[in-house]
Amino acid sequence: MAKKTNEKLMEMAIKQARKTMNKNYGGPFGAVIINEKGKVIAVSSNTVLKDKDPTAHAEISAIRQATLKLKTHDLSNCVMFSTAFPCPMCLGAIIWSNIKTVYYGCDSKQTNELGFRDDKIYEFLKGDCKNVNVLELSNQDQEKCTALITEYKEKEKQIY
Repeated sequence: MAKKTNEKLMEMAIKQARKTMNKNYGGPFGAVIINEKGKVIAVSSNTVLKDKDPTAHAEISAIRQATLKLKTHDLSNCVMFSTAFPCPMCLGAIIWSNIKTVYYGCDSKQTNELGFRDDKIYEFLKGDCKNVNVLELSNQDQEKCTALITEYKEKEKQIY
Protein backbone atom coordinates (compact mmCIF):
# COMPACT_ATOMS: atom_id res chain seq x y z
CA MET A 1 0.00 0.00 0.00
CA ALA A 2 1.24 3.47 -0.81
CA LYS A 3 2.59 5.51 2.08
CA LYS A 4 0.31 8.43 1.26
CA THR A 5 -2.76 6.18 1.29
CA ASN A 6 -1.68 4.72 4.65
CA GLU A 7 -1.24 8.23 6.07
CA LYS A 8 -4.76 9.21 4.95
CA LEU A 9 -6.23 6.09 6.53
CA MET A 10 -4.39 6.68 9.81
CA GLU A 11 -5.52 10.31 9.72
CA MET A 12 -9.10 9.03 9.40
CA ALA A 13 -8.60 6.91 12.56
CA ILE A 14 -7.03 9.88 14.39
CA LYS A 15 -9.88 12.20 13.38
CA GLN A 16 -12.51 9.75 14.64
CA ALA A 17 -10.59 9.18 17.89
CA ARG A 18 -10.20 12.91 18.49
CA LYS A 19 -13.89 13.52 17.83
CA THR A 20 -15.12 11.03 20.41
CA MET A 21 -12.25 11.69 22.84
CA ASN A 22 -13.27 15.36 22.96
CA LYS A 23 -16.86 14.32 23.67
CA ASN A 24 -15.55 12.24 26.61
CA TYR A 25 -16.83 9.02 25.02
CA GLY A 26 -13.53 7.22 25.64
CA GLY A 27 -9.78 7.22 25.20
CA PRO A 28 -7.65 8.51 22.30
CA PHE A 29 -8.11 5.42 20.18
CA GLY A 30 -9.41 5.08 16.64
CA ALA A 31 -9.45 2.32 14.04
CA VAL A 32 -10.16 1.95 10.34
CA ILE A 33 -10.65 -1.29 8.41
CA ILE A 34 -10.26 -1.48 4.65
CA ASN A 35 -10.79 -4.35 2.25
CA GLU A 36 -8.29 -5.75 -0.25
CA LYS A 37 -9.27 -3.08 -2.79
CA GLY A 38 -8.53 -0.29 -0.31
CA LYS A 39 -12.20 0.55 0.27
CA VAL A 40 -12.99 1.77 3.78
CA ILE A 41 -15.29 -0.75 5.46
CA ALA A 42 -15.36 0.59 9.04
CA VAL A 43 -14.27 3.63 11.02
CA SER A 44 -14.57 3.54 14.77
CA SER A 45 -13.24 4.89 18.04
CA ASN A 46 -13.16 4.05 21.72
CA THR A 47 -16.55 4.59 23.39
CA VAL A 48 -15.93 2.80 26.71
CA LEU A 49 -17.12 5.75 28.83
CA LYS A 50 -20.16 6.62 26.71
CA ASP A 51 -21.36 3.03 26.40
CA LYS A 52 -20.21 1.98 29.88
CA ASP A 53 -18.76 -1.04 28.11
CA PRO A 54 -15.15 -2.07 28.76
CA THR A 55 -15.10 -3.91 25.40
CA ALA A 56 -16.03 -0.82 23.37
CA HIS A 57 -12.48 -0.36 22.09
CA ALA A 58 -11.94 1.15 18.66
CA GLU A 59 -10.59 -2.07 17.14
CA ILE A 60 -13.42 -4.23 18.53
CA SER A 61 -16.06 -1.74 17.33
CA ALA A 62 -14.44 -1.54 13.89
CA ILE A 63 -14.41 -5.34 13.64
CA ARG A 64 -18.10 -5.46 14.62
CA GLN A 65 -18.95 -2.84 11.98
CA ALA A 66 -16.94 -4.61 9.29
CA THR A 67 -18.38 -8.06 9.97
CA LEU A 68 -21.92 -6.68 9.89
CA LYS A 69 -21.27 -4.77 6.67
CA LEU A 70 -19.53 -7.70 4.96
CA LYS A 71 -21.89 -10.29 6.50
CA THR A 72 -19.02 -12.55 7.54
CA HIS A 73 -16.90 -13.28 10.59
CA ASP A 74 -13.85 -13.68 8.35
CA LEU A 75 -11.95 -10.46 7.67
CA SER A 76 -8.90 -12.18 6.18
CA ASN A 77 -9.01 -9.85 3.17
CA CYS A 78 -8.93 -6.75 5.34
CA VAL A 79 -6.29 -4.49 6.86
CA MET A 80 -6.63 -2.44 10.05
CA PHE A 81 -5.21 0.96 10.96
CA SER A 82 -5.19 1.75 14.68
CA THR A 83 -3.97 4.83 16.49
CA ALA A 84 -2.28 2.63 19.10
CA PHE A 85 -0.84 -0.85 19.45
CA PRO A 86 -3.88 -3.05 20.13
CA CYS A 87 -4.44 -4.20 23.70
CA PRO A 88 -4.53 -7.96 24.39
CA MET A 89 -8.33 -8.09 24.04
CA CYS A 90 -8.20 -6.33 20.69
CA LEU A 91 -5.27 -8.45 19.53
CA GLY A 92 -7.36 -11.51 20.29
CA ALA A 93 -10.31 -10.14 18.31
CA ILE A 94 -8.04 -9.18 15.41
CA ILE A 95 -6.57 -12.68 15.32
CA TRP A 96 -10.02 -14.33 15.63
CA SER A 97 -11.30 -12.17 12.75
CA ASN A 98 -8.34 -13.27 10.59
CA ILE A 99 -7.02 -9.77 9.90
CA LYS A 100 -3.39 -10.33 8.93
CA THR A 101 -2.02 -6.76 8.89
CA VAL A 102 -2.39 -3.95 11.42
CA TYR A 103 -0.72 -0.58 11.09
CA TYR A 104 -0.55 1.19 14.46
CA GLY A 105 0.56 4.61 15.67
CA CYS A 106 1.53 4.75 19.36
CA ASP A 107 3.18 1.79 21.05
CA SER A 108 1.94 0.12 24.23
CA LYS A 109 4.60 1.86 26.34
CA GLN A 110 3.02 5.21 25.46
CA THR A 111 -0.50 4.09 26.41
CA ASN A 112 0.79 2.49 29.61
CA GLU A 113 2.38 5.83 30.53
CA LEU A 114 -1.10 7.37 30.28
CA GLY A 115 -2.36 4.83 32.81
CA PHE A 116 -3.97 2.24 30.56
CA ARG A 117 -3.30 -1.24 31.97
CA ASP A 118 -2.25 -3.32 28.97
CA ASP A 119 1.01 -4.14 30.73
CA LYS A 120 -0.89 -5.80 33.62
CA ILE A 121 -2.67 -8.09 31.18
CA TYR A 122 0.58 -9.00 29.42
CA GLU A 123 2.19 -9.76 32.81
CA PHE A 124 -0.78 -11.95 33.72
CA LEU A 125 -0.50 -13.90 30.48
CA LYS A 126 3.27 -14.29 30.81
CA GLY A 127 2.79 -15.64 34.33
CA ASP A 128 0.61 -18.48 32.98
CA CYS A 129 -2.47 -16.61 34.25
CA LYS A 130 -1.39 -17.14 37.87
CA ASN A 131 -1.11 -13.54 39.09
CA VAL A 132 -3.98 -13.37 41.59
CA ASN A 133 -3.61 -9.60 41.90
CA VAL A 134 -5.09 -9.33 38.41
CA LEU A 135 -7.65 -12.13 38.23
CA GLU A 136 -8.42 -15.37 39.99
CA LEU A 137 -9.26 -18.29 37.70
CA SER A 138 -10.85 -21.44 39.11
CA ASN A 139 -11.69 -24.57 37.14
CA GLN A 140 -15.26 -25.83 37.71
CA ASP A 141 -17.50 -28.51 36.17
CA GLN A 142 -14.83 -29.56 33.72
CA GLU A 143 -16.52 -32.89 32.92
CA LYS A 144 -19.84 -31.25 31.99
CA CYS A 145 -18.11 -28.62 29.88
CA THR A 146 -15.93 -31.26 28.22
CA ALA A 147 -19.14 -33.12 27.29
CA LEU A 148 -20.40 -29.96 25.59
CA ILE A 149 -17.17 -29.61 23.60
CA THR A 150 -17.31 -33.29 22.65
CA GLU A 151 -20.90 -32.83 21.46
CA TYR A 152 -19.82 -29.90 19.27
CA LYS A 153 -17.01 -31.98 17.79
CA GLU A 154 -19.28 -34.94 17.12
CA LYS A 155 -21.77 -32.72 15.28
CA GLU A 156 -18.91 -31.57 13.03
CA LYS A 157 -19.74 -27.93 13.58
CA GLN A 158 -17.78 -25.20 11.83
CA ILE A 159 -14.50 -24.15 13.41
CA TYR A 160 -13.73 -20.47 13.02
